[in-house]
Amino acid sequence: MDACRLTALFLSLFLLTSGPAAADVLLIDSIQSNPAVQTPRAGVSMSAVRQGYGNPLTEHPAVSTAGGPQHPPITRWDYNGFSVFFEHDRVVHSVVHRASGN
Repeated sequence: MDACRLTALFLSLFLLTSGPAAADVLLIDSIQSNPAVQTPRAGVSMSAVRQGYGNPLTEHPAVSTAGGPQHPPITRWDYNGFSVFFEHDRVVHSVVHRASGN
């Protein structure tokens, strides 16, 4: 076979085996902030959260897989309508609960 035919053969095989590109699509419900629910900002202390929002409905015990700086204890407090997550004694995230029926 000459070089031209060999190149054409390899090009044809490549095009036949390289089907159309495919990708997964991740659909996420739109995120809407609810201005009626005010949550603590990151960095606020546990005592400041308790002072500003009162006692939580539920205080979950701290969870840590191994301890140490790479696995700090994470604590969750549940309030009516939102939860607050702490690393040690500081807020790292607050999550507004989804309204029932959604």
